[in-house]
Amino acid sequence: MKKNGFTLIELMLVVIIIGTLAALVVPRLAGRAEQARTTAAQADILSNIPMALDLYELDNGAYPTTQQGLAALVGQPTTPPLPKNWNGPYLKKKPVDPWGNDYRYACPGTHNTEDYDLYSLGKDGIEGGDDDLGNWE
Repeated sequence: MKKNGFTLIELMLVVIIIGTLAALVVPRLAGRAEQARTTAAQADILSNIPMALDLYELDNGAYPTTQQGLAALVGQPTTPPLPKNWNGPYLKKKPVDPWGNDYRYACPGTHNTEDYDLYSLGKDGIEGGDDDLGNWE
């Protein structure tokens, strides 16, 4: 009478093979999540939010002030100067970077004195770090 099933050695070989494959694959994927967050933040800073800001400026003749901030893209500002032709919302929700922090906005900008600075404080959430991303870089 022959019993069907796996021996302990066969099971151990399968576990060792799976462990070896995991040891090869996991290190390659480890840095990808942070790289994806950085790429998403760059897309927001260089394309998505600027398009909404440009639409706001086209409707109202000027970008939102620093005090009005990016909230002016979601709801009509109540602080002066009040936009006369606000035709929003220009964004569905207040923009938040991939690390869960609000994007920073200043108009006129320190780096872009002709229009605005738009930036993220990056992973560490501290201004001036190596991971900061801005529309002037």
